[in-house]
Amino acid sequence: MTSPDRERIISGTALPDEQTFEYSLRPKLLREFIGQQKVKDNLAIAIQAARARGDVLDHVLLYGPPGLGKTTLANIIANELGVSFQSTSGPVVEDKKDLAAILSNVERLQVLFIDEIHRLPAQLEELLYPALEDFHIDYVVGQGPAARTIKLNVAPFTLIGATTRAGLISGPLRSRFGIVHRLDFYTAGELEIIVHRSAEILGIGVDEDGTSEIARRSRGTPRIANRLLRRVRDFAEVKADGRITGPVARAALEMLEVDHYGFDEVDRKLLLTIIEKYGGGPVGVNTLAASLSEEVDAIEELYEPYLIQIGFLHRTPRGRVATPLAYQHFGIQPGSAQNALF
Repeated sequence: MTSPDRERIISGTALPDEQTFEYSLRPKLLREFIGQQKVKDNLAIAIQAARARGDVLDHVLLYGPPGLGKTTLANIIANELGVSFQSTSGPVVEDKKDLAAILSNVERLQVLFIDEIHRLPAQLEELLYPALEDFHIDYVVGQGPAARTIKLNVAPFTLIGATTRAGLISGPLRSRFGIVHRLDFYTAGELEIIVHRSAEILGIGVDEDGTSEIARRSRGTPRIANRLLRRVRDFAEVKADGRITGPVARAALEMLEVDHYGFDEVDRKLLLTIIEKYGGGPVGVNTLAASLSEEVDAIEELYEPYLIQIGFLHRTPRGRVATPLAYQHFGIQPGSAQNALF
């Protein structure tokens, strides 16, 4: 098994001790946000129109792999609108009382952000629908014959939902969002700008070659780029003169076992398992998870999206299949790998 520390380096999921660090690097306005240009352009128009009318912005759904800036964009939308911001997450809101309390306390035109909205219990969605459409909630008090419905008005607000699993959001809930955007992986050039900006904010000395090396191995994800920057900074302070150059960055990332594609031990093990144990696939995700001693959700949310994006893995109805690029990466000829099952 991969050590927990190493595994987390390339995970797009935020770690508990990174919250303050990430907040310090987070852009506050759309013009400061790097990448996702089409999303920014569309949001800018919607925000400008809402502000001109003095009206509430349509509800927004942002989806895509973790670490691409969904929470940052939610904060930016509130900043651009000049309204207050409240944040929660699907797993935290456990019953109707919790959601009713949140909704009854929203301010006019406020942004309410729900992360992992796909994990919001189904019974709570029913309470949410009238709040999103007509700005009231129907709350049932009591049980049995004594039960009665109380209608509570809610101030007009904007819900921003974020999810890594858009397919798990019910159709009725998804239809309530007037603005829906997918966030895609970043280019190496965009990540270089992000690394350079973060280095300036943190007072880290880094040259162009060092910036490029970190960006190239960041799996198209700003959160990972900033995480690698911190790790490389530590290496530079201990093993070099404190400045991140190309050779220093390469040495640090090699020590962390993050290769030039941004793969770590788990990525390599996943691809090699498909190639060597299952003849290149197809292999079902549950079988793959059992072979790797990993959770299915971790494979589907953390590892697969990037491997599919860069063409190393295909997801088919019959299972996962390693592509010729994967064979080439490991120097294996297709058909030469041992197939333990067939």
